[in-house]
Amino acid sequence: MRQRYINRSFCSINYTLPSPIGGLNVRDSLDTMPETDAIVMDNYLPTDTKVVLRRGYTSYAELGAKISSLIEYTSSGAERFFACGGGNVWSISSVENIKQIASGFSNNEWQFVQFRNRLILVNGYDKPQIFYIDDEGEHWQEASFEGDNLQANKLINISTGKQRLFFVEKGTLNMWYSAEVGEVQGRLLPFDMSALFSKGGFLVAVANWTQDAGKGVDDLTVFLTSEGEVAVYSGANPSDANDWSLRGVYQMSRPIGYRCVLPYQGDIIIISEDGYLPLSKALSADKANSSQISFSDKIRGLILERTQNGSNKFGWQGIIYGRGGYAIFNVPISQQFEQHIVNLNTGAWSRFCNIRSFCWGKYGNRLYFGSDRGVFLFDEGYSDNGTHICGVVEQAYSNLGSPNLKRIQLINPRTKAISQFALVVYTNMDFANQNKSYAENIGGSGLTKWSNAQWSAKKSPIGTKWATLKGKIRSQWIGNSATGFKASVVFKTKTKGNSIEWFDTGFRYEQGNSIL
Repeated sequence: MRQRYINRSFCSINYTLPSPIGGLNVRDSLDTMPETDAIVMDNYLPTDTKVVLRRGYTSYAELGAKISSLIEYTSSGAERFFACGGGNVWSISSVENIKQIASGFSNNEWQFVQFRNRLILVNGYDKPQIFYIDDEGEHWQEASFEGDNLQANKLINISTGKQRLFFVEKGTLNMWYSAEVGEVQGRLLPFDMSALFSKGGFLVAVANWTQDAGKGVDDLTVFLTSEGEVAVYSGANPSDANDWSLRGVYQMSRPIGYRCVLPYQGDIIIISEDGYLPLSKALSADKANSSQISFSDKIRGLILERTQNGSNKFGWQGIIYGRGGYAIFNVPISQQFEQHIVNLNTGAWSRFCNIRSFCWGKYGNRLYFGSDRGVFLFDEGYSDNGTHICGVVEQAYSNLGSPNLKRIQLINPRTKAISQFALVVYTNMDFANQNKSYAENIGGSGLTKWSNAQWSAKKSPIGTKWATLKGKIRSQWIGNSATGFKASVVFKTKTKGNSIEWFDTGFRYEQGNSIL
């Protein structure tokens, strides 16, 4: 009988899937989303080469009041930090020397600018305030502004441009500006814009659009209304028709709140009902630069969901955090808050959760937020003031290099961490939506080590103590046993006192004829 030779080639295929550095994507369908994007990315941050767990926060100043404004003052040789809440203003520059410096205010939502070493603040209810430091010491006092029919307590927003102060009068289409160049107090002149805007509403903000990333002759002055109309002016003196020219009136989506403007790299990012829009992209003004910050197009669906019922809530704010390399957009939702985070280098988005922040501020290049009873220092430590940081990532679906049916036998999430942590990792197949719970890294209860039992050996696995290799990348195969055409990696952690970095995930699977 003639011997028959059998080709015993390898059945298993290896595939390495990078971690979802493309960030959160709620724009594309599950079937067309790039495999390096994420369906969910909570409390993890996409960097250029890996995905990392966000850092935590610690208590900084216990003040006994809800903090609605954090304000930094910087001049030569002097830095000050103020917190506003409960009708009071505290100086919190030093934790050892926190002191109340002003009180009796009816509103705590201050808008402010620093101009000629003077900090000028307005809130639309109380008289404008001014802070400065001179040879005689520190001064926080009522600012002196006057003008025909001016009610200074109704000034609710403020900006600077061409060495002048510009103010928004609450509930109107009136703008006020300094009569004299360089004046930090004194006479204000009115500029009625009601004939300019056709949709009514009221002025929300004034912004200086630098365009060339500096302050120069190309600077424009931008006025935004509550109805999304935008007027752009060139020139320096609204009192002089030869030096003040309307460039155009444009329509965009409606801005949200009085803190809707975020200057960045010569552009202006507008927090609007339709997303976080660089003004250069929202308008068709000549010579407008393209912003280097990414459009929020990938998370537009999430923003629309939040603005449907939350656009009138206090807390919307954007802030650039250069030390972390990202921008934060604070979003109120019901009685809580979330933050939409964009990597300033790659434009990848993610979401931070469980941070109850009414406002954000920077001081000494560090980031802080105001909460119910005080101020917290963010990006500090690896827990949320002693509680766990819960991270969830659901990566986009991938066919793992083959369109055929496949059975995934093993997966290998390659990570780096400070210490052991409990990891829940599995694959959803073909758009199924399993939901397996967290496991905590606060003890051994309910957990197994890889050397003792396979992760998939349990009927209902809740996680395994994932070991570390003293600063090296951990690489170990885990039993998975899932069948389908496309796989989504679900990566969950619940930790405190740990830094976690996720680089990629290895897959080993059988396909096609090996299964059927």
